[in-house]
Amino acid sequence: MTASLQPRLALLIAAAALGVAGCAEQNGDLAQWMEQQKREVKPSVQPLSPPKTFDPEPYAALDLVEPFSNQKLTVALRQEARQTSSVLASELNRRKEPLEDYPLDSMAMVGSVSKQGRPHALLRVDRLLYQVAVGDHIGQNFGRITAITETEVRLREIVQDAAGEWIERPMTLQLQEGKR
Repeated sequence: MTASLQPRLALLIAAAALGVAGCAEQNGDLAQWMEQQKREVKPSVQPLSPPKTFDPEPYAALDLVEPFSNQKLTVALRQEARQTSSVLASELNRRKEPLEDYPLDSMAMVGSVSKQGRPHALLRVDRLLYQVAVGDHIGQNFGRITAITETEVRLREIVQDAAGEWIERPMTLQLQEGKR
């Protein structure tokens, strides 16, 4: 090595030794402070409560009749139909007509005609025309036509109210002009 490099190298080694000594002194202070904090701070963790025991209950309603079954609804409708005061009794004991397979909102009155002095309405259902008269049944809610005018078909339907009672509800089908 050259003579000019030796003093520089010695100076560099001395500076590194002083830096390490200073860091060790600071690390010692830091380690001492950490130990002091560990001794002074006491954690206050409350113990967990033991878990509650689970007592399973046997399902007792398995043998009961399901409240939404079709069988139960059919039995209820038949029982109600046997009552003489029921508005539904006469409807359940008659033969269904073809237009009772369609909901009212799928029907459109497209015209009216008069045959032998009796008014008839022309209803379009599934692109087919049907002729109906007063007394005919239409719709899925036991609808029965009560009156026909040039512009509307009036009928009554039998539906259940909020209390589950069967009631009559008036409905109308208006003439649909210009619809094809």
